[in-house]
Amino acid sequence: MPGVKEFFETLETRADASKTAGMTNSYLFDIDGAGRWTVRVEDGKVSVTEGGEDADAVITTSEETFEKIVNGEQNPTSAYMTGKLKVKGDMGAAMKLQKLF
Repeated sequence: MPGVKEFFETLETRADASKTAGMTNSYLFDIDGAGRWTVRVEDGKVSVTEGGEDADAVITTSEETFEKIVNGEQNPTSAYMTGKLKVKGDMGAAMKLQKLF
């Protein structure tokens, strides 16, 4: 099971360009216990940088919850509804996130 760091390090090569085509959004993932990553999608091209302060949508969650979401063991919507995952900023941008996974 890949960890959070590996997930972000390999996201650029794993993102499906056919799904992200036309998307232009930025996301800051603040993963408690693991770190912060900024994911930018510019007309479908995904780039990831470690760290960051601001983005269209800021996603905050624990390392454990994030790993479960990535591995398909946790539904992101139910994680959000139960407060395990928090989103600040552009909810429309956040809804497009599923295209990255």
